[in-house]
Parts: sequence; structure tokens; C-alpha cells
Amino acid sequence: MRKIILSVIVGMVCLPFALAQQVPSREWQIKTTVMAVPQDYKDGAKVYGYDSDGNFTTLREGSNDYIALASDPKREKFSTAAYHKDLEPFMARGRELKAQGKEAQEIFDIREEEVKTGKLKMPDKATLCVFTGTVNPETKEIENPYVRYVFYIPFATGESTGLPTTPTPPGHAWLMNPGTHRAHIMITPPKN
Repeated sequence: MRKIILSVIVGMVCLPFALAQQVPSREWQIKTTVMAVPQDYKDGAKVYGYDSDGNFTTLREGSNDYIALASDPKREKFSTAAYHKDLEPFMARGRELKAQGKEAQEIFDIREEEVKTGKLKMPDKATLCVFTGTVNPETKEIENPYVRYVFYIPFATGESTGLPTTPTPPGHAWLMNPGTHRAHIMITPPKN
């Protein structure tokens, strides 16, 4: 019995320590998160990330038009994103719905309805950049960096833009989610 109690106590003590070890430092999160931000906006971008308990929080206040999101430490793959501040109501609503346990299609449908009714503000155009790479386990540097670009133009269609609505070869633009609040031009550069 003593052995079981000791195991439970050790497990309880180690759990918060293990979580704290999984969340990167504030400095590292800021450094790697702004890699998603276009060069002209890096210095003043607002940065969201995670505290030592894994809670979503503001890591750095911003002074320009960009907001950047740190890579989620609960996910295996490294991925950050940056977007124009006018997209924040849309993004914040998505985070809120996800926290409520909603699945991707449900989030899409709820935001679609809210944008159509005017409850959720969606800009007529805005940029998002997604930065991915591999974290070197020894140096903690990002290797194989890659950026793809998204230009939101709500309710645009293939006809209104002249763009194809199916994926195209790397480097070519195409329109994803045409005719919806989430219509956006995807540009996926070729990988080296």
C-alpha cells in the first residue's frame, strides 16, 4: 500500500513539472513566433503564446498591424502563424469555439452564420502567413523553414477572381472555400 501511495504522490508531483518542461520559454516562443511575420512588421507584432501551465496568453503587446501565434506546445509539429489585426475577431472566435470543444466543421458553420448575420466582423481583405519547420532537439533552432501565404477575401468565387478553386502546383495561387466567409487565396511556394 505504501508503494502505491508513493507512486501516486510522485506522479502528482511530476505532472506539473513535466508540463512546465514541455512549454518553451517566453523568449523562445517570441523569437520563433515572429518568424511568421513579414519583415516590415516583426518588431512591433503582438505575440500570443503559452504560459508555463500551457494556458494561452499574451507574450508581447504589439505596436503595429500584425498579430502572431506561437506554436501550440501540445502539438507535435512546429507551426506558427501571423495575421493582420483586422482578422483578430475571426481568429478569437475560432479559439473560443475550439475551447468549447467544437469540431472544425462546426466552427466553420457557426462563424459562417455569424459573419452573414453581422454578429462577427470579417474584414473584406486580410493576410495570414503560416510558418512551419523542424525544431532541432539540441540547438532548438528552426530547420527547414517554410512559409505559405493566405489572403482572405470573404465570399469571393472563382468567377469573381478568375482563380481556380482546386489546388494548383506549388507557387500558383488558387481560391479555397469559395463563396464562403473563409474564401481565401492560397499561395504555397515550392519546397526546396
